[in-house]
Amino acid sequence: MKVFQERLLALRKEFEYTQREVAQMLGISQPSYIRYENGTSQPNLQTLAKIADIFDVSADYLLGREKL
Repeated sequence: MKVFQERLLALRKEFEYTQREVAQMLGISQPSYIRYENGTSQPNLQTLAKIADIFDVSADYLLGREKL
């Protein structure tokens, strides 16, 4: 899931959000969100959909299945 980590980090920086802000928007703890960016954990489908909504991209884009 290296593509997911890279795209998640790039989108967060592009939108100028902190890790804490994204975690709050997702309703999860900051350490949980950090694990997504570090690649030590993966979001469930519901959280993946929320991430896609926050950054206005598709889940396929986040997973590396299509280009933006």
